[in-house]
Parts: sequence; structure tokens; C-alpha cells
Amino acid sequence: MMVGVSDDRPPEDNSADNAVPPGDDAEIPASTADTGHPAAPRRLRTLLIIAAVLLGLDLLTKTIVVAELTPGDPVPIIGDFARLSLVRNPGAAFSMATGMTWLLTLVAAAVVIGVIRIGRTLRSLWWAIGLGMVLGGALGNLVDRLFRAPGPLQGHVVDFIAVGWWPVFNLADSSIVCGAILLVVLTVFGFEPDGTRAGHDHTEETATETAVEPDEPSDNGANGAASSKGNAA
Repeated sequence: MMVGVSDDRPPEDNSADNAVPPGDDAEIPASTADTGHPAAPRRLRTLLIIAAVLLGLDLLTKTIVVAELTPGDPVPIIGDFARLSLVRNPGAAFSMATGMTWLLTLVAAAVVIGVIRIGRTLRSLWWAIGLGMVLGGALGNLVDRLFRAPGPLQGHVVDFIAVGWWPVFNLADSSIVCGAILLVVLTVFGFEPDGTRAGHDHTEETATETAVEPDEPSDNGANGAASSKGNAA
């Protein structure tokens, strides 16, 4: 008796061949590829909003101070300890490097460009806050250097906050210093601009691998039991 043999074969699965290798046409976020966690959202918008708010406050306070105060005639706030005193500063923050106005203008412009470039790939909220403060302060003083007397690149920055023996400063100076301190703290404690924390993700990966390892012997035992039943049959 002849038994017919079918020539039909199951269709081959070419999905593996048609799949796009990672890195060729598809970009996988680093945090997802390395740690398995979804990538945090980009924070450029947050950075720019913080910078815009601080820039607006700095320009507003300087405009009021220039209109209301007279140089050399301070207004006491808390006795002689804290006062408002209008000063035209040709130097850097806290009246430093007064003879290098044009160089400080170029440095401020470079800082603005650098912060914006870093912010395009930023994913950490705290880094966005720190860089936003630095950017807002740098823009505030840069506006003074470009548009105030005696001329472009030589403009004197308006300072008006005097506290104790500390040099007179403005809101832009405070924003730059506080933002820089925040960035240093984040760096010291291992918080990265991409939203990860140095050493933290590696610890999570190690814990995950350790939790998966005990399951492997049970799979081998199940396979061995199945083989024994097959031999007994």
C-alpha cells in the first residue's frame, strides 16, 4: 500500500532577516538599551523656560533700579548690612576683572552657546534647572554688555544688591553662582545629564541578574524529569 507524502512545507519565517539591526536605521535611547528602563523626556524646554523667567526678572529689576536709584546714594534695607546701591560694573560677577569687559562679553556668549548645545540632549530635571539658572544669568549680563553704555562689547553691567562687605551684585550674578553650585553638587553625587546616576543603574542590573540565576537549575531539572519519563515509556 503506497502512502502519499505531502510536499507542502511550512512557510519560512523571514522576520528575523527583515528586522532592522539596532543602530542602522533605528535609534535606541541609551537608557533603554543599557538598563531596560524607558528614556526620560528631553528637558530643553524646561531649561529655556527657567532661563527666560530669570532673564525677565533680571532685566525688570535693573530697569527699576536705573530709573529709581542714584549712584552713590544707597537705600538701606536692613540697616547698613543690606542695601540697594546702584553701581556700573565693567567687570565680571561681583565686580571682578574690571579691565577685561570685551573678553568677558565673548566668554558670556560662549557660555550661552555651550549651555544651549548641552540642553538639546538633556534628560535630567535637576541639570535642566541648574543649566537654566546659568543660562538666564549669563544672558542677563550679556544684554548689559551689548546694549548699555559705553557701547557694544564694552557695556557696564548694572549691579545694585549690597550685602555686608560682599561686592555689589545683581540677580544675574546670583543665578549664575547658584546654578553652578547646583551643577557641582549633582556631579559630586553622580547625577548625570542624561537622567541616570553613576553606579546606581549598574547595581540594579546586578540585582536583576542575581534574581534570574536561581531559575536556571529548575529548568534543567524539569528537562531531566521529562527525559526520564520518556525513557521509562
